[in-house]
Amino acid sequence: MPYETLKLTTPTPVLSWANHELGADETKMAKNVASLPFVFKHVALMPDVHLGKGALVGSVIATKDAIIPAAVGVDIGCGMCAIKTPFKAAQLDGKLKQLRQEIEAIVPVGFNENQDVDKTVSNWQGWRDFKDLHKGVQDLQIKAMRQMGSLGGGNHFIEICLDTEDQVWIMLHSGSRNIGNKLAQCHIATGKQLAKLAGNKLPDPDLAYFTAGTAEFDAYWRDLQWAQNYARVNREVMMERVKRVVEQHLAGGKPTKPLLSVNCHHNYAEREVHYGETVVVTRKGAVRAQMGDYGIIPGSMGAKSFIVKGKGHPASYCSCSHGAGRSLSRTKAKLNFSLDDLIQQTAGVECRKDDGVLDEIPAAYKPIDQVMANQSDLVEVVAILKQVVCVKG
Repeated sequence: MPYETLKLTTPTPVLSWANHELGADETKMAKNVASLPFVFKHVALMPDVHLGKGALVGSVIATKDAIIPAAVGVDIGCGMCAIKTPFKAAQLDGKLKQLRQEIEAIVPVGFNENQDVDKTVSNWQGWRDFKDLHKGVQDLQIKAMRQMGSLGGGNHFIEICLDTEDQVWIMLHSGSRNIGNKLAQCHIATGKQLAKLAGNKLPDPDLAYFTAGTAEFDAYWRDLQWAQNYARVNREVMMERVKRVVEQHLAGGKPTKPLLSVNCHHNYAEREVHYGETVVVTRKGAVRAQMGDYGIIPGSMGAKSFIVKGKGHPASYCSCSHGAGRSLSRTKAKLNFSLDDLIQQTAGVECRKDDGVLDEIPAAYKPIDQVMANQSDLVEVVAILKQVVCVKG
């Protein structure tokens, strides 16, 4: 689908790959961001775009010499990890429930953390730099170590999937846990305080920003990169644990080599070159899709997911969507659907089917096939996956 330029009276245009009109609140949020003086060239909205905090989830914002902490968000480095295993669907017969139970036993979910710290975790080089992080998190190192290798809650998940050729995949979604959240909150508070002191009349307090060359920008950038690395390693630690569980049941415990591995952020910021200029690209619910980049675009817990390869579309800042995107808030999902609806919509999937995950019901999300059709110019599909086991946070 070709993008459209939204009819907004803003200094910077807003390009959208969504096939739905933005609501009033969404339009206001897009206008607010596009009105900031340091936004570069245009704002790009992905097909799964929906309301966020400060900036829309599913937006790609390129900036010159500035960064907006709340646009990155509080789950710094949140993203996806997937591996294609050498196993086939038939090898899973009769083992799905046990696989789910063992994954739930080995990977802490929700607010839980590991009782002990893995050697792999304690050996991570990032701990050397912990003392340089914001003073507001200096009492959280032990918690951060225990949470590395844990899933979290909300829409975070671990899945065992099958592709269209009956190959078994393992896929998971998680971020930087409590430490990323706390780091983000510390810097967002600083940004708001600075804006207030300077008398900056922002269209939204959550769009408080740091300017390059300042101590505040440098401190946030340092902590941001640290948390992004933490999130990536967190996914790697969980993936290795789940892989061992699967190997125990399908290969007698013998280690196997993945046929393909993908690990990508979708809440983060990096310096990149676009239109010949170095800019800070913030992807708030978007995946980098430079030419040849592998990415992961999950549907809901009852829908298909996609492994993709980027086409490097310049107007999207070489980006694509990070999932289906919510069409209903968590509160509205609980009001509109029953436990029977959840059971029906997750038929054939070994997963929790209780009130605790009702807000994650598939119908609360946009149709993933439509989302994929809207971004055929951004990515090519490498594999289509359907979950058979889903562990929710």
